[in-house]
Amino acid sequence: MECIPEQVRGTFKPGAPLLAGLAVVAAVAALQFAAIPGFDRAGLMVFDTYQRAAPRPYEDAAVRVVDIDEESIERLGQWPWPRTEIARLTDTLAEAGAAAIAFDMVFSEPDRTSPAKVAEQLAAEEGNAALVTALSRLPSNDAVLADSFLLSPVVGGYFLLQEERGRALDLPSGMAWLGTPPAMVQPDYQGSVQSLPELQGSVSGLGSLSINKGEDGVVRRAPLLFFHRGELVPSLSLEALRVAQQAESILITTSDGSGETRGAPGAVVSVKVGDFEVPTNAEGELWSQFTEPVPGRTVPAWQVLSPDISAQKKAELFGGQIIFVGASAAGLRDVVATPGDDRVPGVMVHAQAAEQMILGWFLERPDWARGLEFFVIILLGGALALILPKVGAVSGAIIGLSGTATVAGGSWIAFDQWKYLLDPTYPILALVLVYALQTLLSFRQEEQQRAYIHDAFDRYLSPEMVRQIAANPDKLQLGGEEREMTVLFCDIRGFSKISEQYEPHEVINFLTGFLTPMCDILLERKATVDKFIGDAILAFWNAPLDDPDQFRNGARAALQMTAALDQLNRDMPDKANQIWPDNVGIGIGMNAGLCCVGNMGSEQRLSYSLIGDTVNIASRFEGLTKQYGVKILIGSALAQQLGGFALLELDRVKVVGRDAPDTIYALLGDEDVASNGSFTELVEGHTAFLSLYREQDWSAAIATLDRFSARYEQLGLSALCQTYFDHIKGLADSNLPANWDGTFEATQK
Repeated sequence: MECIPEQVRGTFKPGAPLLAGLAVVAAVAALQFAAIPGFDRAGLMVFDTYQRAAPRPYEDAAVRVVDIDEESIERLGQWPWPRTEIARLTDTLAEAGAAAIAFDMVFSEPDRTSPAKVAEQLAAEEGNAALVTALSRLPSNDAVLADSFLLSPVVGGYFLLQEERGRALDLPSGMAWLGTPPAMVQPDYQGSVQSLPELQGSVSGLGSLSINKGEDGVVRRAPLLFFHRGELVPSLSLEALRVAQQAESILITTSDGSGETRGAPGAVVSVKVGDFEVPTNAEGELWSQFTEPVPGRTVPAWQVLSPDISAQKKAELFGGQIIFVGASAAGLRDVVATPGDDRVPGVMVHAQAAEQMILGWFLERPDWARGLEFFVIILLGGALALILPKVGAVSGAIIGLSGTATVAGGSWIAFDQWKYLLDPTYPILALVLVYALQTLLSFRQEEQQRAYIHDAFDRYLSPEMVRQIAANPDKLQLGGEEREMTVLFCDIRGFSKISEQYEPHEVINFLTGFLTPMCDILLERKATVDKFIGDAILAFWNAPLDDPDQFRNGARAALQMTAALDQLNRDMPDKANQIWPDNVGIGIGMNAGLCCVGNMGSEQRLSYSLIGDTVNIASRFEGLTKQYGVKILIGSALAQQLGGFALLELDRVKVVGRDAPDTIYALLGDEDVASNGSFTELVEGHTAFLSLYREQDWSAAIATLDRFSARYEQLGLSALCQTYFDHIKGLADSNLPANWDGTFEATQK
């Protein structure tokens, strides 16, 4: 039985994560079942990714594109070209043996360069009567193009519009269906933009040029069927395939006509034209799978019309081919976005649809796809919702990731091996939401339990340690870790004499009045207060929490402590019922380096503390503050991290118990003090003194101290001057080696 207090149980129900997880699964399943328009965007993007990863391999399907590209316009003149030029292009392709010539363009206005139009312009000028008469007798360019269309297997095009506009469509072929009329082909367009009647009446076939760009503007499906004013009409690609086979009609099979069920009668199952039967979605669309760009599929229009191309070469290129004529020139704006490319000529959508129909290469989203996806949502989402509260976040994450990988991998394999489009997004969404919600609720439960730990133990342990233990109970173990740390020792000067003057309870009151503001400063500067050793404080930085600014935080804390003590010495004697000796002083020793920090002690009692040479040396530095007459003394490792602070090099010292010397510094202030002119002048003089001192030029060193004594006194360093005088006196009487480097060996802690 869990030892969870009743008050914790009362605020959190143990079964809440399970119920919440199952609710999420039900919500995602309902969303998938509802098939709300626009919510399939993520799945479509996944399908796009599959197409980019594995585009359709190109196979020659006897389909070519004649492209009116930038170079063709540069060579043959600006667009639109005279209809006689289009006629010459049509005749050339027909003579080469093209099976069908499908134009992805509409000739809706009369040609302005026709002879009669030119004659009208010349009639206003004198002397052109004979020329005007001759031009007026010539056939129009549109008539020339109509004659060309009449003698060629041409498929014309038209654009469908939502608004009512244009004339009725007169198709040269019939459409029939098996089963209920294909009512799911939407919408029913009421208008159109068509070519001139004389041109449209001369073609062998008519197909819609309209392309389904999707809500996000990406072409993923090629519509094969449209409704125009209640009449079913074919797409350009479907009609081109009919004309190429010289088939009389197109046969559509709907769900009840095929014996299948697609959710409702009237769903399109397939379209049959000649020898080709094409499976479609319910709306009569072909899922497009585009190839990468293939140079051999496209021929620039200028090459078709070039006198340099032989009849044999034309026959090789276009004989028996379905030719789609379109434009990729930037100025003509006939480009669309596909899953693999943001700028694809619109004619390529029609051409690749025809290729897929001829090759029998069909992407399919089967009838059972949505049902399978719904089942996977319930199965995997429900399983994770049941398992996660029992196994925890880490194991749950592994299970959830495994389920996600299974769904994603299965979807990819279905696409790559069988060309099935199975949407993995809803099952993955269910797994992600179940994991996120249940983990959040479990975390809330843990936080409530941690709050109980705080209430029970924070009177006995430090708040920071309680937080650490509550966050990770594994910390209640022996051992530690190595960290780069900053260590501070602070000690009250002459505390033994202070203790002799007062009763024990008065000493405790004094220590409380001293230690409280000192600890406030340390905690404010992100320190961990390790322990109080009588009147001494041991604190450190960068554990248990990382502190990237540990060195400067430590330095500023030490400076604030000395300033706070000065204020206490001014204020405390005036307070009633408060014991405060005169001129209380402190010494602070600081060092930086590697320490071992962690829970240390015995099996019965643990203490979060630190050990190491860095700690011992910091303690020795605190002792040296008495000898050198400074308040804050630090080692070279810390000094290197305090650029900009007011540091004064004091000496090279071997502390007690250590063979290697270290350079020690007095920390006199922050950046403001360092920029003060008096400090700058003192540093120059002091540097000169140290050089003479280490060269054993005692008389010059003493003279330098005398010269700058006022600066030392101004910065409270009179005792430091006396220390140097004492050192020089003792060293001058000793027999120092010639290579002495100025290291002073301390004899007391």
